[in-house]
Amino acid sequence: MSATALPTPAAPVPERPAHRDPNVLRWLTAYTASMVGDSVYYMALSWAAIRTGSPGQAGLVLALGAVPRAVLMLGGGVLADRFGPRLVVIGSDAARCVLILGIAVALLFTGPALWLLITVALLFGTVDALFLPAVGALPPRITAPGQLARVQGMRGLAARIANVAGAPLGGLAVALGGSVTAFAVAGALFALSLPLLLAVRMTPGPAKAPADGVEASTAEAGTAEAGTAWGELRDGLRYIRRHRVLAPLMLVIAIGELGFVGPLNIGLTLLVQERGWGADGMGWIVAAFGTGAGASSLLLTVRGRIPRAGLTLSVVLCGGAVAVAALAYAPSLAPAVLAGVSIGLLAGLSGALTGALLQTAADPAYMGRVTSVATLFTLGVAPLCYPVTGAATGLWGTGPVFVVSAAVCGTGGLLGLCSKAFRRAELPAS
Repeated sequence: MSATALPTPAAPVPERPAHRDPNVLRWLTAYTASMVGDSVYYMALSWAAIRTGSPGQAGLVLALGAVPRAVLMLGGGVLADRFGPRLVVIGSDAARCVLILGIAVALLFTGPALWLLITVALLFGTVDALFLPAVGALPPRITAPGQLARVQGMRGLAARIANVAGAPLGGLAVALGGSVTAFAVAGALFALSLPLLLAVRMTPGPAKAPADGVEASTAEAGTAEAGTAWGELRDGLRYIRRHRVLAPLMLVIAIGELGFVGPLNIGLTLLVQERGWGADGMGWIVAAFGTGAGASSLLLTVRGRIPRAGLTLSVVLCGGAVAVAALAYAPSLAPAVLAGVSIGLLAGLSGALTGALLQTAADPAYMGRVTSVATLFTLGVAPLCYPVTGAATGLWGTGPVFVVSAAVCGTGGLLGLCSKAFRRAELPAS
């Protein structure tokens, strides 16, 4: 009697690394073009506003553009989950393209009146409130779970490239043809991203199901409110609040950003003025920060995964807080530059791990709403500390303000360490 040969199980197909995946690279190129377009747009808007009115009016134009983005951000997350992030990203990017090319054409026939610039800023901020949550929800739909950390590293590199290339490109466009040319260049960059986004392949949209980190009762409670935008928003907020990993992660993001953005934006300018390091010194510190952030993004792009991601994120955030405090007490420019490299390296790593953990832990059906809440903290709420930082520095000087801000930032890391589920959070293996 002959033995029957059992079929040999097929070996699992290895994941294609994200940096070698043409589909991911198309998305990354579109994202980079759109980010550079953002930088050129803000350069064009600032230049037109300054040429049209007083410095106070120019500041008003830029500030008003941020209002609809903050107010409507959560609604943008609801739309991304309801209609799919791809459709919302393509639609909002197309709207930005039409809007900016339209203002470029309008400026050919009329001057940059203040009311026109305010209208453009408000409309662009409204569309941004739809674009940002949707673009943040895309990575889990274009790559394997084990590649999400690598994609976040690549996204960080794209942001560094946009920061380096956007401002000079916008300045060149303004020098060659004023605001009209700058707006036209921004619109062209948005137009460039559209065919690339249309070519990106997406996995099918998910059906709503409770994720591993939240009880089934959460999904049952949300089902009763399904059908209305307000109900879906409340469902998403309830989902985050009851999730074992996302709830502490949102606290880490919110508190960490509140302590970080003030010193590294308005605070750094005041510190340089106080120490007499001049514009050159400011440039060296900013370049050091960008170098550190770029290095951390490159590390994740090559390595692809950091073990014990939740614990690592918490420790890195605490380390970044120490570096922020050290910057204020640097005795000379050279140690300040070294502190800038450390801050950039640790902030870049923590930011990429935050994005990867968020996209790994969240149920795909809630990805847009989860992303919108995180984006609201980073781009909507955290900048509110700018005037507080400036006023406090005027009263007590940069040293105490930097130390208090560092303590707030470190508190975010400590909260992550206090959560057992968050400390044990892992990224999928590739």
